[in-house]
Amino acid sequence: MFPNRKPLSCASRTLLFPLSLGLLLSAWLAIGQQPKRVDDATLKNAGKSGEDWITYGSNAQETRYSPLNEINASNVSRLGLAWSYDVGAGGGGQEATPLVWNGTLFSITNWSVVFALDVRTGKERWRWDPEVNRTAVQPKICCGVVNRGLALYQNLVIAPVIDGRLEALDAATGKVVWEARVAYPQEDYTITMAPRIAKGKVIIGVSGGEYPVRGFFAAFDAATGHQAWKFYTVPGDPTKPFENSAMRKASPTWAPDAWKMGGGAPVWDGLSYDPDADLIYIGTGNAGPWPEKLRHSNGKDNLYAASILAVQPETGELRWHYQTVPGDSWDFDTVQQMTLADLNINGRTRKVLMQANKDGFYYVLDRLTGQFISAEPFAEVTWAKGIDPKTGRPMVNPDAMYDKDTVRISPGPGGAHNWSPMSYNPNTGLVYIPTSTSSNFSYAIDQDFTYKPGGQNMGIVFGFGRGGRGGAGAAPATPPPPAKTLPSIGPKAQEGDRGGALIAWDPVTQKERWRRPGGGSIGGGTVTTAGNLVIQVIPDGRLVAYSADKGEKLLEIQTGLRGGMGPPITYLVDGKQYISLMGGTGPVPRFNPGGAGGNDAGRGGRGNAPVPGNNAPAVGNAPAGAAPAPPPGTGAEANAAPPGFGAGQQVLPKLLTFVLDGKAPLPTPTAPATPPAANDAAR
Repeated sequence: MFPNRKPLSCASRTLLFPLSLGLLLSAWLAIGQQPKRVDDATLKNAGKSGEDWITYGSNAQETRYSPLNEINASNVSRLGLAWSYDVGAGGGGQEATPLVWNGTLFSITNWSVVFALDVRTGKERWRWDPEVNRTAVQPKICCGVVNRGLALYQNLVIAPVIDGRLEALDAATGKVVWEARVAYPQEDYTITMAPRIAKGKVIIGVSGGEYPVRGFFAAFDAATGHQAWKFYTVPGDPTKPFENSAMRKASPTWAPDAWKMGGGAPVWDGLSYDPDADLIYIGTGNAGPWPEKLRHSNGKDNLYAASILAVQPETGELRWHYQTVPGDSWDFDTVQQMTLADLNINGRTRKVLMQANKDGFYYVLDRLTGQFISAEPFAEVTWAKGIDPKTGRPMVNPDAMYDKDTVRISPGPGGAHNWSPMSYNPNTGLVYIPTSTSSNFSYAIDQDFTYKPGGQNMGIVFGFGRGGRGGAGAAPATPPPPAKTLPSIGPKAQEGDRGGALIAWDPVTQKERWRRPGGGSIGGGTVTTAGNLVIQVIPDGRLVAYSADKGEKLLEIQTGLRGGMGPPITYLVDGKQYISLMGGTGPVPRFNPGGAGGNDAGRGGRGNAPVPGNNAPAVGNAPAGAAPAPPPGTGAEANAAPPGFGAGQQVLPKLLTFVLDGKAPLPTPTAPATPPAANDAAR
């Protein structure tokens, strides 16, 4: 091919080889990388050293626990800002959990823009924009222009794109290695969850449950992007062949024509993995429309909506399932974080799966078999009288089965616990749950409901007669009678909670150990460490540290990032422990797909509300299309301006990194930008 090129002599090759190797090593070191990759063994041991944070929940068990203790209860008061990074213009909340590996921090922001930073300085190494067609995709997004995170495998950064794509980027350069299509926005699907890796496969699910979609999750080969398998969470047309035995089992639990409205049960958050049991655990969303009466399935379970599924990662075969809310009519998605641990229960070590559910119950299951162990309310609950200890099924309050008359239910659609990450500390044996302590909602079926293809079909009434996405009813001349209230179980909100609290929960005894005011089920989150710390990010912009054992407040910093707060992580660089988090929303387009009703954020908690930081369900008597004031106890403290901020001032989204004795200045308010015009195309 090169006839005039002479081969190198042995001596030349001998001289050039160490020079080339040296240049290669220098190049790696120059970008803060080490010649190592995240493989299956690395992921299995993730989180054990605490140096890196290489998967969404710190480890496959999703504990969000770090063994680091350089920052501890005795010195956390010295925490200060080391550096900050402007992540972009915004458009939604910062819900992502950053990842740290090989001296680089990777994260994702609104519209699925991915970036990589030097962890020592915050200097940008690369940035990649998938260039989503925002005008076309915005009307298809249910509940916020958000992404919850990335995955790392080998030398790849696996990035979900909100328009349904899955991208593998070179970790050193940000260049695209492969692209796969998970779903299409034209079919009302989007992607907001963080992917996970199990046995060389990327596991990812879809959002869109308020639209007429059939939920699913799928596995893709991490090296090539080829789809390995796909698992639908609800059955399709019963006149056609079933995809697998799981769908054959699920079909009789639905009305024969329910599939025509999609069925719902999307997979948009919770996923964990037990490599020893070789099982991945998936949480599924609510069925659609919300009221089971409109699904023509009264008395039917509607598998596998509102369920936890245990699936083999290589084949997608279902091993067991547990349904938290059979026939759910209250939007009680079961996609919350699932934490795996080994607990001593009644003198016996049990391998358990734990979940603080939207429905207000804390569940403990045997993760090998799916056997129900226990469940108790960690917040106020009125929809059920408890969970049957023998069957694991809820004892539903008959009066909670609403129809045309309005019934006020606790928790509401935002949930007692939503996507805001909890953490488990094996030293204290406690789980730290960001909780909406007085979440509630007034439910009534829209009597004029008409199925709307391509629109949101919730089937409930918002406020005084306004239709619930697909059944718009005019406001009556005379307001309806007050909503019926029901007796409650579980701990009620305490004075000072302001609707949200951090609850330290003992999963063995199913009892609350301590609680502190602030937070809520949506936004922020926690990490806990061997330094006897719980680090909490609160949706109003605060970073707070408590002692993990007793809940003593040790630190409070107002970051100045008003709303849109993401969860914290911690890691070690050059012997120094750091804490990083993202926050801020920037200009958020006021967009309200599918008709009247206002604020979409509380329904399933898939993102931020049109009003930055307000993740409350839409209730009240506001005009159609407006974002009404949130009811008490729904996390509305996120809307309060931080000290020093004037009306209308904002801080664009940032990533903040803290270290002991950090001296960098915190963000300051700026003049507000003009928000984008509302997009009403889907109305």
